[in-house]
Amino acid sequence: MERSDIRQKTDRENQVLGILAKSVRRIIQGYAGGLEGLQEIRLRTGQPVRIVQDNKEEILPSAGSPHIITKEEVRETMDYISHYSLYAYENELRQGFLTIEGGHRVGVAGKVIMEKDKVKNIQYISSVNIRVSHEVIGCADSLLPYITKNKQVCHTLIISPPCCGKTTLIRDLIRQISDGNQYVKGCSVGVVDERSELGGCYLGIAQNHLGSRTDILDCCPKAEGMIMLIRSMAPQVIAVDEIGTSEDIHAVEYAMQCGCKLIASVHGLDMDEAKKKPVLGELIRRRMFERYVVLGNGEHPGEIRGIYDERGSVLCRE
Repeated sequence: MERSDIRQKTDRENQVLGILAKSVRRIIQGYAGGLEGLQEIRLRTGQPVRIVQDNKEEILPSAGSPHIITKEEVRETMDYISHYSLYAYENELRQGFLTIEGGHRVGVAGKVIMEKDKVKNIQYISSVNIRVSHEVIGCADSLLPYITKNKQVCHTLIISPPCCGKTTLIRDLIRQISDGNQYVKGCSVGVVDERSELGGCYLGIAQNHLGSRTDILDCCPKAEGMIMLIRSMAPQVIAVDEIGTSEDIHAVEYAMQCGCKLIASVHGLDMDEAKKKPVLGELIRRRMFERYVVLGNGEHPGEIRGIYDERGSVLCRE
């Protein structure tokens, strides 16, 4: 392992372990399986510590039996995450998650406080889900030749079930399109990162590598963000993850009509399912997207099952 890789691995471990209650930290540090491949750490009051590592869930023991999380351990963890000031993170908490240094995302659950039919805050937090950020540099290498023409990006829709690496794939696409390479001329990319997953911004600065020509709107609704970017940053490409609402789809169409190329993703099993979605199905029937990429469960993030053109003809299949 190269020195830079070792340093990155150490930084990631320190970032994740440093926000845990000390008792939980010791348990995870002493785990015989190590931290390589760690994806999630779940803390639920009154329940055992669970981790997801290499797509496998495990319950961590303490002195031979499962360690049961206490409300004090959840509170201590949240103190570390918020630097002892949960109030200062009220805007982030109302979305149900915080992003910490390194781009790691911390989801929370507890008592929801409402104000004027909108979520104002979450109190009495009882569950914490730490999702460890992983970049896979180069995972989009095999896809780029199929979604570019004459060194320009094609309107591309990525169709994927949950947990199949679509966010990881889009992140690497953004980086390569922004910096440019043999397949695409480097260009300005606008990213609407509604859930802080693509850039993993911490204090406004992206923790993931999204390229030198990329502008990010962090924690911004997708539909509103796409229009804001077009008006203010003049992007040549716009990238968004998990479009779904009719407002999202209409904003995608608006961006296309403004001359921006679109990289977007949607939950789905295949082309047929995507065609059945309201509003989005109409865009597909009108052949607004030039490329469709279908992902599936595989050994590596972003494993491609098929690539199709605007007519639905197969360009590449697993």
